[in-house]
Amino acid sequence: MTGYLTVAGLGPGPKAQITPEVTEALARATDIVGYGPYVARVQAAPDAVRHASDNRVEMERARHALALAATGRRVVVVSSGDPGVFAMAAAVFEALESTPAPDVEIAVLPGITAMLAVAARIGAPLGHDFCAINLSDNLKPWPLIERRLRLAAEADFAMGFYNPRSRARPHQFARALDILRAACGPARPIVFARVVGGPDEAITITDLGTATPGMADMRTLVIVGSSTTRRVGRWLYTPRSAE
Repeated sequence: MTGYLTVAGLGPGPKAQITPEVTEALARATDIVGYGPYVARVQAAPDAVRHASDNRVEMERARHALALAATGRRVVVVSSGDPGVFAMAAAVFEALESTPAPDVEIAVLPGITAMLAVAARIGAPLGHDFCAINLSDNLKPWPLIERRLRLAAEADFAMGFYNPRSRARPHQFARALDILRAACGPARPIVFARVVGGPDEAITITDLGTATPGMADMRTLVIVGSSTTRRVGRWLYTPRSAE
């Protein structure tokens, strides 16, 4: 019996930013698997079984989803944003590598990642080359994050930062700001965007010289411009030409 496992991105929050493709997959699902708050916001069939779990058990969640699908279920694993950007798609394939599921068909459905939602709200800060870095050291060592910060700044990318600051690691974002100020200078624009698209949305555009660690938390997406990023009225954009 063939089962189906779909890894779907729910976008940054607003229902209007969930793609029709994802909505259709959720309507057909027998099981919804994911982090509790994401599972709770899903609109699915009344008889769909919801399997909510903690945010730090990605591999267990992926293995559970594969096991359900192997029994012939139609399973959807949900992530916020895009499932391939610091989310569940990689965990599913890592689980698949260690525990093959030959009778499961897998599909990954893209979503709007927070970095792109924020960029659209403020203009086009990612109009030229850019990179994304997860500042959480839960799954990689902090020295590696520092190295990538320095190299990205040296390469003059615009940069998007996920998971910048939590109660468990408040000091690390302060260190990240110090690294960025040393590499980019105090005038470089920085954006703090919290809960974009939600009722509590808050966006601040300032510069590295005045940015403070307390301006970010785990629900904040941070964008730092490149050397060519500039303001036009209330908008921030990076020209497509690097000259």
